[in-house]
This record gives sequence, C-alpha cells and structure tokens, in this order.
Amino acid sequence: MMERTEAQIMRNWSSQELPLVSIICIAYNQEQYITDAIEGFLLQETNFPFEIIIQDDASIDNTAEIIKNYAKKYPNIIRPVLQKENQFSQYRKHALLTAVPYAKGEYIACCEGDDYWINPNKLKMQISEMQKHPDGSTEEHTY
Repeated sequence: MMERTEAQIMRNWSSQELPLVSIICIAYNQEQYITDAIEGFLLQETNFPFEIIIQDDASIDNTAEIIKNYAKKYPNIIRPVLQKENQFSQYRKHALLTAVPYAKGEYIACCEGDDYWINPNKLKMQISEMQKHPDGSTEEHTY
C-alpha cells in the first residue's frame, strides 16, 4: 500500500476542531513492531478527525526515534509523549493511565506498540456502532 500524506488522511474529515477519537499507543522497546502499529493507525479511512498519541515509556532501543520521525511527517495527527524515565518501573502504574490525560477525543481507541490494525475501516465501524448505541448496549462485535 502506498503511504498517504497527512493532507490525504485529513481530506475527508469534518471541520470539527477536536478529534472524535484519540488513538493511544503505548510502546516500550518495540522498534521491531512500532512501524506496523503506526502504519495501521494512518491507514484508517474516516470522515472524522482522529489523533494518535504514542507514549514511549523510555525505551532503550530506537522506538522513540521511529515515533519522532513519524511525528515530524504527521504533526497534525501524531502527538508523541516521550518519557525520560520509565513510568512503569517508577510508579508501577500502567502506561496507558499516564497517556490518557493527553487525549482530546470523545472516544479512546487503544493499541499496544507491538500490535497493529489491518482493517482501514476499523475506527469508522466502531464509532458507528457506539454512536448508534450511546448507552453501551451493543451486541458483541470483533473488529
């Protein structure tokens, strides 16, 4: 698949200022996998804005560098949170809890840095179901 530019990703987004979805990705020493995770996020075809918050928990490999490079290419979509000290070892707190406060979206989608999404409509389908059933009473689906 050909890499899309930031403008191509954002071209169908509605004009609302805040993202509807905040994708939160937690990474630690995942340089072998983080590119696949980020590419899966950027693959999403939506008509609503989303942001990608990638928190690196002070990796000692090249994970943070990979994240920084993507953030430079997609500055309006990707927001890196690069920890200087490993938060999990310091506070025994799951890194997701330290990343969530950065989210601006109404909805949060999580994906670990060593996982990835292959369906370009994943977010669109999930948001559609959640908006149809705001009380959370949807049937179980796998996306």
